[in-house]
Formats: sequence, C-alpha cells, structure tokens
Amino acid sequence: QVQLAESGGGLVQAGDSLRLSCTTSRRTYGNTEMAWFRQAPGKEREFVVTTYRGGEGLCYSDSVKGRFIISRDNAKNAVYLQMNSLKPEDSAVYYCASRVSRSVVCKTMPDEYTYWGQGTQVTVSS
Repeated sequence: QVQLAESGGGLVQAGDSLRLSCTTSRRTYGNTEMAWFRQAPGKEREFVVTTYRGGEGLCYSDSVKGRFIISRDNAKNAVYLQMNSLKPEDSAVYYCASRVSRSVVCKTMPDEYTYWGQGTQVTVSS
C-alpha cells in the first residue's frame, strides 16, 4: 500500500503564492506517475497537473498553465506544487495522487489513479 500525505495548504490572498508538498512511501519516478488534483465544493475532482512516462512528461490543465509548477525531489520521495498568481477560483482541496504505470499519454481522470492523499485545503480570498 502506497501512502501519500499532502501539506502546505492555507488561506492566502489573490495574487499570492503557495507551495504544496506531497510525500509518498514509494519513489516518485520510474514507473510511478504522480499527479495533483483539486476539488472545490459542489464540483467534481479535476486534474491540475499530471505526469506520464514515469514523470518525464507533464500535462497542466489550461486553468493553471503558466502559474503552477510541479517538481519533485527523488531523494525525499516528494513532489511539490508551486502555485503562483493565485486566484479565488483556485480555492479547493488539493490532492496528491499516484499510479504505478509508465503511460505514453497524460492520464487526467481521477479513477486512473490508485493512491491518494487526504488532501490539503487551499483558500484564496479576493
């Protein structure tokens, strides 16, 4: 069983930055693919950024492209989500997810991921 744990959420103002962290009990590269999703109240869970080809490829949702950046620290089994120029519509619970695979395309649907963290709340005030 792979365990994931997110941290770093909080309450910020529009335009601020925030960095989320996700630590995992499994490596974040090779045949492990990591992703960040988010879910706002009353809405479906949506992908923010996913990796494929074992992390060599990246896919960002259009809503965060150019503002959010995913990175990883293989030595710490951690991935990060740097969120810049935050907007109120970015407010959501952010989840880290992983799957054991080496896809050739992005996997953007929640049910394509096996392991999930508990989520961390991000609230952006206007």
